[in-house]
Amino acid sequence: MKMQADRLYFVKATKRVLLALFFLSSEIVFAQSVDKDPVAIVELGGAAGWSLSNGGASFGADVAVEVTPIENWLEIEAGVTPLFSRHHSTEWDTDLLFKKPWRLSKKAELMAGVGPEWVHAREPGMRANSVAGEAALDFMFWPSGKHKFGWFLEPGYDYSFARGHERSFGISAGLLIAIP
Repeated sequence: MKMQADRLYFVKATKRVLLALFFLSSEIVFAQSVDKDPVAIVELGGAAGWSLSNGGASFGADVAVEVTPIENWLEIEAGVTPLFSRHHSTEWDTDLLFKKPWRLSKKAELMAGVGPEWVHAREPGMRANSVAGEAALDFMFWPSGKHKFGWFLEPGYDYSFARGHERSFGISAGLLIAIP
């Protein structure tokens, strides 16, 4: 029963964070002209993580929303990644990344970002919440050049500030869907 209550609380908190980020940035992004980039970009994909501290791999989904408050200078991404391992453990990573974009061509972009991350880990007989830092590179590819649909590849490094200072490497990949 407590596990279901914790999961429900986490889902509600994640929804609130994503909605707050969208509404806080909506004034800036809705002011863009029709010829500019989309209001937001949704990232949907898969993720894998490897612990550099104690080994082990985990796999899951990746969902994120990205907005551009300052064109060619700052992009903000809020995302959630549930990771599952063979040992019946679950880790929910919720991050907020501040990224600097570079347009490599009309069809390719590179972004480097850093930001905080909240980690909720659950293993048999144990639950833990911790704060971590994340650094990531984000490669975005737009086949048509119109920035409506594309795909991304995002490797990242996480460092936990909790006891033990867990370090991990992860990678996510998937589809980009522009919200006009």
